[in-house]
Amino acid sequence: MDKFDAFTTPAILDDLKATLNQREREIFSPSATFSDSGVRRHPVVDSAAGYRQAFSLDADRILHSRAYTRYIDKTQVFYLIPNDHITHRVLHVQLVSKIARTIGRFLRLNEDLIEAIALGHDIGHTPFGHEGERYLSELCQKAGIGGFLHNVQSIQFLDRVERKGQGWNLCLQTLDGILCHDGEIHNRLLTPKSDKDFNAFEAEIIAKKAEPDYALIPMTTEGCVVRMADTIAYIGRDLEDAIRLDILDRREIPGSIARILGNTNGTIVYRLVTDVIQNSYANHFVAFSSEISDALKSLKAFNLERIYLNPKSKVHAAAIQRLFCMLFELRLEELETGKRSSDIFSGFLADMSEQYIADHSHPEIVRDYIAGMTDRYFLHQFPEHLRPTARF
Repeated sequence: MDKFDAFTTPAILDDLKATLNQREREIFSPSATFSDSGVRRHPVVDSAAGYRQAFSLDADRILHSRAYTRYIDKTQVFYLIPNDHITHRVLHVQLVSKIARTIGRFLRLNEDLIEAIALGHDIGHTPFGHEGERYLSELCQKAGIGGFLHNVQSIQFLDRVERKGQGWNLCLQTLDGILCHDGEIHNRLLTPKSDKDFNAFEAEIIAKKAEPDYALIPMTTEGCVVRMADTIAYIGRDLEDAIRLDILDRREIPGSIARILGNTNGTIVYRLVTDVIQNSYANHFVAFSSEISDALKSLKAFNLERIYLNPKSKVHAAAIQRLFCMLFELRLEELETGKRSSDIFSGFLADMSEQYIADHSHPEIVRDYIAGMTDRYFLHQFPEHLRPTARF
């Protein structure tokens, strides 16, 4: 046996993994989540794991999922715009991952878990962003399957749709962080709710679907960091996109906000990240200072009024809503009549596990089918004359 063969024997790799696990106990904060604490729904020996630590494996599985690939053509805020410098969902997710890992490194947390949560947190987003989410939610409620929430749908994809209905068997800590990311909710301070198991996790999903305002708190400090990083990643970036599209002028950012956070994305990100690190270090919570938190809350309100609810951002809203309704009703009818030539049969349900089909009603299947679409794929379900065209 040569030197290379000796190095790659399973025993050596197992030893290296054990060394990495031990190193975590030497350098991580007491608030961190150790990789060997990962809990899977199906705790069988996973031959694919090999020498990879639990949360590193989760990040790899999410990164290589089909749903992750579709991030590349999903709306962040602005859609149907011929400008390659406007943020899409794929960039947002990468920014969340980088910002969260930066915070996690200074707080001595598990960066693998942070990366896994960050990469997966928006997997469940519909085409056309939060607008699409609202339209699909209305259709789901009308069909009697409850509202649609992208964080719940992220779990649905990763746990029950991916791999033709087998799911990825991700760790509870990863799934929990994805479910609880709720970046639109403002929190100055988050303390992990660590006493969860899969039963508690499933109960939270049910409670969230029944009451969209139901408050969720991550079970890990890493999950809390990603939740803060989600806001940090989008708040200034959305400003820059709106300015680039002449939806607002930089001078319109209120002075009371700019004095504390700055008026460019780079400055806003730097000040928010620095504040989180300073106020969270050596604590069992993740927090902003009161001053920064108040300024951030004001900036969120400013963005809501001037960007997200701005009529200039909703030029095609009515047309997109009509298309959502048309597609949902058409595919539902095709499922119920058994039209095998339909894309929902030939594409989405092709080779899908019998378990998935048995466990999901027709409206639930249509929900999963539409939610997974990219913007482009969604539009190409319709004749060209029905598709709204690019603006700006």
